[in-house]
Amino acid sequence: MRLLILGGTTEASVLADAIAGRADIAAVLSLAGRTRSPAPSPIPTRIGGFGGAEGLSAYLDAEHIDAVVDATHPFAAQMSRHAAEACRAAKLPLLIFTRPPWERQSGDRWIDVATMEEAARTLGDIPRNVFLTQGRLQLGAFAGARHHRYIVRAIERPDKIDALPRHRLILARGPFRFADEEALMRAESIEFLVSKNSGGEATYAKIEAARNLGLPVVMVRRPAKPDVERTTRLEEVLAWLDTHRAAP
Repeated sequence: MRLLILGGTTEASVLADAIAGRADIAAVLSLAGRTRSPAPSPIPTRIGGFGGAEGLSAYLDAEHIDAVVDATHPFAAQMSRHAAEACRAAKLPLLIFTRPPWERQSGDRWIDVATMEEAARTLGDIPRNVFLTQGRLQLGAFAGARHHRYIVRAIERPDKIDALPRHRLILARGPFRFADEEALMRAESIEFLVSKNSGGEATYAKIEAARNLGLPVVMVRRPAKPDVERTTRLEEVLAWLDTHRAAP
């Protein structure tokens, strides 16, 4: 079986580790290239976009791909749409492998919003100390709310960081510990946390720390994904692969 894994997440890495070395699966991990220094993978890796759904369709045909697992970030809506369109056109099986979203717990003060622009507006007109943890690609949404002081955490330096005149940049990669997250929020006198509902354990400590400190969390909802088969469990992905590998 020639398998394409659309990756960039912990789920993609876990799947790559699980199938590495299997003689019955020839897999390629595809990364968008947004992180300049991705973690090494035990399977062959390609980096860069495909050129939309048509470009992905051409790649699937040229590489004789038999099946696709979409293990992209829960907020990579465009890539997931392209995968669904390309696989539908090529009549190839497609599975979304994602993590479950975080669920609101007792004590959480979540403000649910649909977009990063709405998140910026939700912070209000009074200057606040805001902890931004939504990644480096959407800082531009906060350029119109320059009166706040931002603590920005990202894996790599965001291109638009200078649009925020009052900021402190923290370069770090999870997982993060609860005690460290709470200490950081206390030290920086954080009044709002802004986060995508990415799910997973690596960055959940910030949600726990905000809950413990009674801080409001501006939580950006996940975008809609294509209506295709999906799972959050590795064993179900492996069973799906075995089913389609055995298919004539």
